[in-house]
Amino acid sequence: MMKRILNLLLVFVLCLSLFSFSGCGYEYFELDLQADYTNNLKGTVLNVYNWGEYISDGSDESIDVNKEFERITGIKVNYSTFESNETMYSQLRTAGVSYDIIIPSDYMISRMMSEGMLLPIDYTKITNYGNIDEKYKGQYFDPENKYTVPYSVGMVGVIYNTSMVQNIEESWSVFWDEKYKNQTLMFSNPRDAFMTAQFYGGISVNSEKKADWDKAVELLKDQKQYLQSYVMDEVYGKMETGEAAIAPYYAGDYLTMYEVNEDLAFFYPKEGTNIFVDAVCIPSCCQNYEAAMLYINFLLEPDIALANAEYIGYASPNTTVFNNPDYYYYGNEILYPPEDKTPKTEYYHDLNKDIRFYYEDLWIDVKLH
Repeated sequence: MMKRILNLLLVFVLCLSLFSFSGCGYEYFELDLQADYTNNLKGTVLNVYNWGEYISDGSDESIDVNKEFERITGIKVNYSTFESNETMYSQLRTAGVSYDIIIPSDYMISRMMSEGMLLPIDYTKITNYGNIDEKYKGQYFDPENKYTVPYSVGMVGVIYNTSMVQNIEESWSVFWDEKYKNQTLMFSNPRDAFMTAQFYGGISVNSEKKADWDKAVELLKDQKQYLQSYVMDEVYGKMETGEAAIAPYYAGDYLTMYEVNEDLAFFYPKEGTNIFVDAVCIPSCCQNYEAAMLYINFLLEPDIALANAEYIGYASPNTTVFNNPDYYYYGNEILYPPEDKTPKTEYYHDLNKDIRFYYEDLWIDVKLH
């Protein structure tokens, strides 16, 4: 009996050791790295703030980017997520938090640059920067390439369930169509929600005329009667299970949902849509700048960039990804549409404070009434 107990204890200890060694069951990959990484910062902590569902995390036998970075550098990654640019901005501006890496979108980058909330990146330490396609450098939000490294690219479209709706018009008008009442979802963040109304109403998403925002808000108020709910990440569960039939969302996330529910389909509305670039930045509150440089360089590694692109399903600005025939989404026309299938697009720009506060107040009114 005692021998059996000792054997069981031995097995338990061995299992515990294996779990500790492999990161609670995670098996590390043999990465083909372009850059050299040291352990000079071993034991330090890197605080990363990113969108939800926006990095390869080891699920489905994929690369766990943060665990691999920890293994190679000895730096502990403290990883947390946000649901919108506005949430991220608010946390950094008012909550007294400290992060070393953030991944905001283009217009929010412009705002943070103008408010002194970002630190310049030392590109001499980003030896993998050459992997970024030239067309994503010098973008309007960082024309001198001082503060950003592109992470992903995308456009907004409409996801719908073909088992629930047929012969759908490829237009933003579906969110104002009574026949889809209580079957549609809408963004729970103001910029994207207003965008749907602005393209539908023929209004620029960057208008600085209050009258244009007044027109858009009236459309949103009219739209509300047809909606099931406002969502962000909740869209996954609702669309994957058929709880809702139609939702506006980012193209890359549609591909993720399609893996779960093949009844889902997607289109870019004929009126046009938003195009965006999300980029890695260093906030001015950064406490571990050198570790942040290592992390950015690591994200640009071909193996890591490929894992992230396949996990999140967005278009990649990394040439080693989209030129790789083994890339799961290689040649995918939703992510990389040919010129004759590319919709009319408009980037969000950072608007002056007066207009920004104006539309944010209008949005509160929409949500409350």
